[in-house]
Amino acid sequence: MSHLPELTADERSRYEWQLWVRDFGEEGQRRLKSATVLVSRIGGVGGSVAMQLAAAGIGRLILAHGGDVRQNDLNRQLLMTTDWIGKPRVESAARRLRELNPHVEIEVVAENVNDSNAAELVRRCDVVVSAAPLFAERLLMNREAVLQRKPLVDSAMYELEGRLTTIIPGQTPCLSCLYPEPPPNWKREFPVFAAVSSTVGSLAAMEVIKLIAGVGEPLTGRLLTFDLRDMSFRTVPIARQSDCVVCGEAAK
Repeated sequence: MSHLPELTADERSRYEWQLWVRDFGEEGQRRLKSATVLVSRIGGVGGSVAMQLAAAGIGRLILAHGGDVRQNDLNRQLLMTTDWIGKPRVESAARRLRELNPHVEIEVVAENVNDSNAAELVRRCDVVVSAAPLFAERLLMNREAVLQRKPLVDSAMYELEGRLTTIIPGQTPCLSCLYPEPPPNWKREFPVFAAVSSTVGSLAAMEVIKLIAGVGEPLTGRLLTFDLRDMSFRTVPIARQSDCVVCGEAAK
């Protein structure tokens, strides 16, 4: 534990109530402070992940998202503000997160994860959070996370439904085991309430906290699905596929 950063008096005061959590305590908080998390992207789901991790005291966030704030982002992207319409999303997110917790280091990347930047972005983090609306981008992050042996939390939603799983390379199925190819006819724009995307984002943030702090049981080898139309939640086992081109025998 000695290699972990110490907490300042202000940090102990700020995080006091979560320091009371069983099996977390000061060591868990110091582990959070020492960690870097990549979040792509920071819309409805990813923005909620970033907000919850900043509130919890993660040491460093890398936020990757291209484009400017649009008016129709504001029903769900809680790190964006009306006065920031037409300006870069990542700058609005960084400003809001620094206001929330000035102890957190924020690095912004004003582009989406792509073939040219994925490897380097994953290299600089301890945990990857995938919240991109496009499957091609999710599968790219999954491939890099598996190659670099970095844990990945994949979080997604559609309308009133959500999905979440945690991937530990070498131990669990990867995202390509679930989705060998991007689903046909999938569109970037889809129905969404902030209440749904924020639910998924909060659950994903808790998975990240558990992974880093060593608290509880991560959602590994399982897929959590829920439908808020009837408040039904279920967890189903998922299997590693030997023919997966990313983590299976076909990749060796």
